[in-house]
Amino acid sequence: MRSSHISFEVRDSVGFIGIDRAEKRNALKQDMFETIGEFVNIAEQECRAGVIFSHGPNFSAGLDLGEHRERTPLDTFAASRRQGVIMDKIEKGRIPWLAALRGAVIGAGFELAAATHIRVADETTYLALPEGRRGIFVGGGGSVRVSRLIGVARMTDMMLTARVVQADDAVAMGAAQYMVPAGDSLEKATELAHAIAENSSVSNEAIVAALPRIRDMGHDDGLYLESAIASLVQSSPGATDGLEDFLAKRARPLQ
Repeated sequence: MRSSHISFEVRDSVGFIGIDRAEKRNALKQDMFETIGEFVNIAEQECRAGVIFSHGPNFSAGLDLGEHRERTPLDTFAASRRQGVIMDKIEKGRIPWLAALRGAVIGAGFELAAATHIRVADETTYLALPEGRRGIFVGGGGSVRVSRLIGVARMTDMMLTARVVQADDAVAMGAAQYMVPAGDSLEKATELAHAIAENSSVSNEAIVAALPRIRDMGHDDGLYLESAIASLVQSSPGATDGLEDFLAKRARPLQ
């Protein structure tokens, strides 16, 4: 399936959403966000994990600023709110999402990657938040998600100075969990996604939907929800099968 510079396909229970506007360094327009949201909804119904990747050498150079320039403040507010709904669907939905990063991961591209659960960078990856230099502000949830990944001080530095962060530093600061040789991020993300898809779907959903919500709660409320989720997940068929496999020494080895 393909629409509005976004591709989608399902392979072995894993959904792949591809950003395909290489001639513009995969700059994101609002209709592209909307299409990503539509494909995320489909993936939740048909897949057990998902990967967001890029066609071409750059994950995304951020918003299409030509489109951004033509918006009124109310238009910008509405677009930001819609992006927030789509990012929340990725972060707090039913299936785990991985991002295969390479080249430019800038602005809204970084915000999109931050909404996924596992980010795989290759050696060509570099991150930037040049909003301060552009006279704009993040609008795709970055002030919440990116700041929690790398810390407010680092994010402030990146936005004020347009500092570029290379792949190894991105891993060190928590913006990505894996770094692989140039050109290998999609292969590694695919490998991880297939492994994750073999987990109990109930456990996977509990992990990706509950953890970000627990993070936003107070201490006691978070612990209470943790106990409730643990009891529900443990009663699922996937937990029964997984525990039996472990006790019978049939469990898959740890990575």
